Amino acid sequence: MSSSGAELDPAARLLDLAIVGGTVVLPSGAVSTNVGIADGVIAAIGTEPMQARHSLDAAGMLVLPGGLDSHCHLDQQPWEGRSSADDFRSGTLSALCGGNTSIIPFAMQMRGQSLRAIVADYHQRARKAHIDYAFHLVIGDPTREVLEHELPELIEQGCTSIKLFLTYEGLKLDDYEFLSVLEIARRHGLMIMVHAENDACIRWLTERLLAQRKTQLRYHVAAHPAVGEREATYRAIALAELIETPILIVHVSSATVVDEIRRAQARGLPVYAETCPQYLFLCAEDIDTGDLSGAKCVCTPPPRERANQPAMWQGILDGTLSVFSSDHSPFNYTDKIAAGADTCFHRVPNGIPGIETRLPLLFSAACHDGRLSLERFVEITTTIPARLYGLYPRKGVIAVGSDADLAIWDPHQRRVIRNELLHHAVDYTPYEGMSVQGWPITTISRGEIVFADGQPLSSAGRGRFLPCQRPFAARAQPGAHLSG
Repeated sequence: MSSSGAELDPAARLLDLAIVGGTVVLPSGAVSTNVGIADGVIAAIGTEPMQARHSLDAAGMLVLPGGLDSHCHLDQQPWEGRSSADDFRSGTLSALCGGNTSIIPFAMQMRGQSLRAIVADYHQRARKAHIDYAFHLVIGDPTREVLEHELPELIEQGCTSIKLFLTYEGLKLDDYEFLSVLEIARRHGLMIMVHAENDACIRWLTERLLAQRKTQLRYHVAAHPAVGEREATYRAIALAELIETPILIVHVSSATVVDEIRRAQARGLPVYAETCPQYLFLCAEDIDTGDLSGAKCVCTPPPRERANQPAMWQGILDGTLSVFSSDHSPFNYTDKIAAGADTCFHRVPNGIPGIETRLPLLFSAACHDGRLSLERFVEITTTIPARLYGLYPRKGVIAVGSDADLAIWDPHQRRVIRNELLHHAVDYTPYEGMSVQGWPITTISRGEIVFADGQPLSSAGRGRFLPCQRPFAARAQPGAHLSG
């Protein structure tokens, strides 16, 4: 009997790969054990000897499930005249070098477009992926044709999560449209993700700031205030409560929004929430620079003042924020400051890179001082997203029968983050110069070693599309053993 509880005699068969001697993070806890892989899946977990064609000695290392970055933007259609720096080739290469084995980017429909056509195009773009991927759908034009015909077809193809925007021209929905999509989500058992900012508030403030010739980068933060994020979050929660369907608030940036979500969860509402590295490791002061370098940290919602960070950490520690993603939205610095010295805050493309640094930043900051256990680190970066988006237990866990997606970490390796060491196609990282301890040294995707000894070993196009099941949250209440 293996330590996972599955009946298996690993000595009775020849495995493809055995990972031996490491500390393996299982759903039941971190234990010293071995992991055997055959035909791309985990075939054995146990302390007994394993016969394998190849063996990896993981003594002194941690063996974690490969990370699942459930919020990233790759090779989206050009938006506001700008194209993202990373396509599926470079973006997924960067992801796997950071210990990730699955991603979920966005097939983004805007006003006047066919959602079906957008998804078909995105499948073609994704054929260059190094690792496995699913799709979130962005619905920016919820016409009857989209909701009644195109969407049901895409659900059957395995697209079971939808992102809705409450701001951005060409994407934002009014309350009636928002309710219409929520109704469809309830009918089909889908997860709704919400970009929650008050659009009118942003437009009103931006107009007045520009009228006063306040164009410096720091006014980006002023034009996207926390109160606008809080109002939109409350509104989204209220409308979801009316329809009685779960929602997930993405990229939460503010302590007041954390409080709003916490209150909703305390009332038993199926409200989930995500935050990202920029809200723990960057702050408004990083945007307010004497030169244009602050554009490297411009995203929406923006990083808040440094005093906001402890409340964000508390949201992670108490479970209010149950997902930690990168929101990798890669625009080159040269594109961000294309207007040169006259670059106005509202003309800087919103988004920053982070797909490769997401896991090391959190691991270094939270696991070494004991703020997060290894089990909790795995849950918020991998297991809970897999459950919420219908990929568990194929992804997100080390268990017999699951895909052999693993990352071997050296918890003592120290690195200073430098853009030249990363594998994305972006000309900067906002985390330049930050020191971290702990780094993934080997990444295994479906049993294949795709990264080792600092070198990518993968080939573009080996990634597979992941049809998602109905999300866990559509079948459960908040806190209902998402991590168990």
